[in-house]
Amino acid sequence: MSKYYDGVVFPFCGEISQYEKLSKIGQGTFGEVFKAKHRQTGRKVALKKVLMENEKEGFPITTLREIKILQMLKHENVVNLLEICRTRVCRYNRYRGSIYLVFDFCEHDLAGLLGNASVKFTLSEIKKVMQMLLSGLFYIHRNKVLHRDLKPANVLITRDGILKLADFGLARAFSLAKNSQRNRFTNKVVTLWYRPPELLLGERDYGPPIDLWGAGCIMAEMCTRVPIMQGNTEQHQLTLISQLCGSITAEVWPGVDKKYELYQKMELPKGQKRKVKDRLKAYVKDLYALDLIDKLLVLDPAQRIVSDDALNHDFFWSDPMPSDLKNMLSTHNTSMFQYLAPPRPRGHATRQPANHNCNLATVDQPFFDRVY
Repeated sequence: MSKYYDGVVFPFCGEISQYEKLSKIGQGTFGEVFKAKHRQTGRKVALKKVLMENEKEGFPITTLREIKILQMLKHENVVNLLEICRTRVCRYNRYRGSIYLVFDFCEHDLAGLLGNASVKFTLSEIKKVMQMLLSGLFYIHRNKVLHRDLKPANVLITRDGILKLADFGLARAFSLAKNSQRNRFTNKVVTLWYRPPELLLGERDYGPPIDLWGAGCIMAEMCTRVPIMQGNTEQHQLTLISQLCGSITAEVWPGVDKKYELYQKMELPKGQKRKVKDRLKAYVKDLYALDLIDKLLVLDPAQRIVSDDALNHDFFWSDPMPSDLKNMLSTHNTSMFQYLAPPRPRGHATRQPANHNCNLATVDQPFFDRVY
């Protein structure tokens, strides 16, 4: 057996031994992530180990999809896949080698930055973050790709202040439905706190608006410093959405009562008025910022603002203009990743609002307590 494997050549898949692992920076259902450096060049990279233990039919189809998408996407605001590496197979690993995806290394993720009270974003820096995030979304949507798991932990930022959309493990290509043939995507995507109402109601024929809802949640979170809707279940999440964005009715979302079976089965709050601007105005003093968040968190996906229009919103074209993040990040040399923080129960937040210097009000208690 060993002689057979020793003779196999993989010309397009290098060995992981060319990299030296420095530290473990991530752990999850997807596998493990390590900070590493190339032994010859010293280049810092992130190694994402593909979880293979549970696979009975070869290479994971989700990872194949992720690799294909990342090889196609080349943009400043999308994480860069450098290569795919493997470990040498031998009897010590039962002749089952491991596969690693090799990425450019980013020093921070947005969740880690927001979780550190010493990191203070000015209004112009928030504008820059959102501008880069929406630019990344515009690019992937133009290339017919949905991210499907947009949240602060999947938004990376380099020490030079460049934002990168990351973790395309749930991403997939999409096409517009033709004639009566509707798409049949899974709706069990997007982390619950950032999941839009159409997915919670069972929609399977969806598109870019699901990522724009996540962008709205992230923008609001940059101001409040906590996730704004922290549901424990899909029912609870819909309740929180209704309390903030207004009751889900046919008046604000034409056809919602007839399109989704779950609409009649779930207990949706009635008589709730839309309170996005009212609830956030204690945190966000910039009226354009409030308006953009309001347009991103529209219940009806057909009326939700698209990334192109969002980038042209007055928020990005009024004083103060978006400013570089490099100077702010230069004072924070330690990498900040959410998964380096102590574990927390699902559905509960550990981050508290921080007093930061961006035209936002200082508050005494978490946003979700004030709203709900």
